[in-house]
Amino acid sequence: MTAKVKRREFITLLGGAAAAWPLAARAQQRTMPVIGFLNGQTAAGHAPMVAAFRRGLSEAGYVEGQNVAIEYRWADGKPDRLRALADDLIRLRVAVIVATGSSHHAAKAATASIPIVCSIGGDAVREGLVESIKRPGGNLTGVSVFTTNLEAKRLEMLHELVPPIALIGVLLDRNFSDFDNQTREVRAAAQTLGREIRIETASSDGNLDKAVAALVEMRVGGMVVGGSPFFLNRRERLLELSAHYGLPAIYESREFTVAGGLMSYGTSVPDVYREIGVYVGRVLKGERPADLPVLQPTKFDTAINLKTAKALGLTVPTSVLLRADEVIE
Repeated sequence: MTAKVKRREFITLLGGAAAAWPLAARAQQRTMPVIGFLNGQTAAGHAPMVAAFRRGLSEAGYVEGQNVAIEYRWADGKPDRLRALADDLIRLRVAVIVATGSSHHAAKAATASIPIVCSIGGDAVREGLVESIKRPGGNLTGVSVFTTNLEAKRLEMLHELVPPIALIGVLLDRNFSDFDNQTREVRAAAQTLGREIRIETASSDGNLDKAVAALVEMRVGGMVVGGSPFFLNRRERLLELSAHYGLPAIYESREFTVAGGLMSYGTSVPDVYREIGVYVGRVLKGERPADLPVLQPTKFDTAINLKTAKALGLTVPTSVLLRADEVIE
């Protein structure tokens, strides 16, 4: 056999191998389970939460790119896009959908068969997401970021910062599923503390500014911002309003405080995402969402921004600082 013929055979063999490599890669991808990750916000704003989700997955034995693939879909703060994004994930035949950032209703409406693991901001039973907390009964389960007494705790913490003669304003979302409980909770806490409060509600961009302005007109000395996906999604605007009016405020998550808010107290969101990752791993191993109870939050974070406190002319008591998980200077 001549050298020329040998070279031709080698090139033919090399070309065949090169063509086979992508086929092998695609075959491997087909055998690798795919997770659909649906979120109502932005990728940049949720980078720490995605990292926590991946940690949970790794605890369950799954590493992105090695034995599991993830398809991310972000609505970029436009909730009307969520259903189309959920439908897109279903067309990809994902093995499980992770629905976070207020996307669980869109995911549930899109499929009754693909498992869904989600973060739940309100009462899962009252919202019709599950039959019961212990036995969800359908294709959806997840981790709750909702618990009772959070508004009362926020009011108690702000009470320690605001002069005792001052009114305290409370901003709640009337459309939030737990609005009635929040209202009862904060009124009972105010009575226990001997504080006078004023409640305003906002559930759309059109009345958010008006509600805060109304509290300022009442000369409140501080504001409790209730837990609500609506308020979380309007984080920047709420911080702008608080700064504009020089209004001390306490919020539901550390994201507010890191971005310049005075103080926050609420469920640890990264821990929620880590737990979601663990649950997704269990579903991939064959467990059914119907049998996996909705997990209740166990870790809560308190964050204080001393730079903001100084700008507002406030001195944070040592008792409050000692309870803080994070102090931003």
